[in-house]
Amino acid sequence: MRDPVLLVIAHGSRDPRHAQAVHALVRRVRSLRPGVRVETGFLDFNVPSVQGVLESLAAEGVRDVVALPLLLTRAFHAKADIPAVLRDAPPRLRIRQAEVLGPSPLLLSALERRLYEAGLAPADKSSTGVVLASAGSTDPEAIAVIADIAREWRHTGWCAVRPAFASASLPRTEDAVRELRALGCAKVAVAPYVLAPGFLPDRIARGAAGADVLADVLGPAPEVARVLLERYDAARVPVLSAVGA
Repeated sequence: MRDPVLLVIAHGSRDPRHAQAVHALVRRVRSLRPGVRVETGFLDFNVPSVQGVLESLAAEGVRDVVALPLLLTRAFHAKADIPAVLRDAPPRLRIRQAEVLGPSPLLLSALERRLYEAGLAPADKSSTGVVLASAGSTDPEAIAVIADIAREWRHTGWCAVRPAFASASLPRTEDAVRELRALGCAKVAVAPYVLAPGFLPDRIARGAAGADVLADVLGPAPEVARVLLERYDAARVPVLSAVGA
């Protein structure tokens, strides 16, 4: 029995760096699980579209698909946009929507990896305040998740961790940087909790001007690829059970 196709659903962006980062992440996923077919579809701006990929898969005779939102929180896209697109899929396809990537301890590991790659040392941890900078959302659930992640991360040994948002919510990155300075943290670092470059990550970077360290976006970090496969595995079991029923 073939494994379900993994369809990674990305938001899309006019910024070409976004698609480049998505494709790099998908390549890493394929390298970790060569027996699984992995496709990529975009909701907007980039091709192929999610609908186009689904129609192509159906035309090939594919039956089972796991649709995985390339999102860090369950906000509007995960709750409304993606289910709407999947409802319009060809009827021969059996599709399960996987959970979003966050929260996950692996993502915290990826954030720390990016901070150390940007110049922090493990010995700096207890004296460094970190801004957990996300894109932002109008969804209260998504905002609460970011706040919870910041609290959890603080307990791993950082001087302090503060959430910040590039849009829709407050505080902004620059405000959180100033707050950590006022707390007396010897160093301040900004960790973008975003998957790919683009307009909002650039806003985070501008807000990090007063920080000592700005980490890169998560991108194709190996930990992120592992989370994708965890979400895929959790979603595929009911698909396979349904097939055998």
